[in-house]
Amino acid sequence: MVEKAKSSIIIFIILILVSLSFTGAVFYLLQKEKAKNLSLQEGFNSLKIKHDAAEAKLGEYKKTISQVELKLKDAQTNIDTLTGTLEQERKAKQEALDQVQQLKTDLGQQKELRANLETKLNQAQKDAEKTKAQLKEIESKKAQEAQTQQQTQAQGVELGTIVVGSEDSSVATEQPKEKAVTSSLKGKVLVVNKDYNFVVINLGSKDGVSAGDVFALYHNDKYIGDIKVEKIHESMSAADFTSPAIKDVVSEGDRAVQKTK
Repeated sequence: MVEKAKSSIIIFIILILVSLSFTGAVFYLLQKEKAKNLSLQEGFNSLKIKHDAAEAKLGEYKKTISQVELKLKDAQTNIDTLTGTLEQERKAKQEALDQVQQLKTDLGQQKELRANLETKLNQAQKDAEKTKAQLKEIESKKAQEAQTQQQTQAQGVELGTIVVGSEDSSVATEQPKEKAVTSSLKGKVLVVNKDYNFVVINLGSKDGVSAGDVFALYHNDKYIGDIKVEKIHESMSAADFTSPAIKDVVSEGDRAVQKTK
């Protein structure tokens, strides 16, 4: 009985020792696992902190990207605006160059026109001098014709007092005929100036012509238009065409009949 008790005690002690050993082993393993878990937890916390920091940086990056995109849009808008402005300036510059070229062309035409006008002016002065000379010559001829007519009329009056015939013939006298009274003056065209659109007729102040009088022109008894008196001399007048087409059909010697007012 004593040996069985000892054996039981030894076995119990062995069990206790085994239990203690197992418990120690389990405790060691638990401590080791706990330490490992703490290490893992610390690593997880560290990773979480890094993850949060990365998230924060990512948010900042996204915000920065959004700001950059807005700036890019603003820059694109500014580029488009500048492009439009440059295009407008280019068009304005081209228009200005075209205007300058047109002005140069117009200036050249003006110079050419001025030269032509000066040439025409010189020619007009020459024509005016020629016309003056012709007017003087016409006035001289008119004066000679008037003097000749007066002499002829005087001779006619003297002849009218002479008795023609013999004792058996009747006495005859010739009296000057009375001029027919007309309602308008009649004359003819002496000079035609087509460059300055006027004519000179052989009627003047002594014939009762006044400035503003209108005369009808007849070429071969065909009416061709009217002229209006502008300048008056004693025995002739200068009159303008009332229509530009008249100068193409009027000729020296055409009849001029005064129109009644």
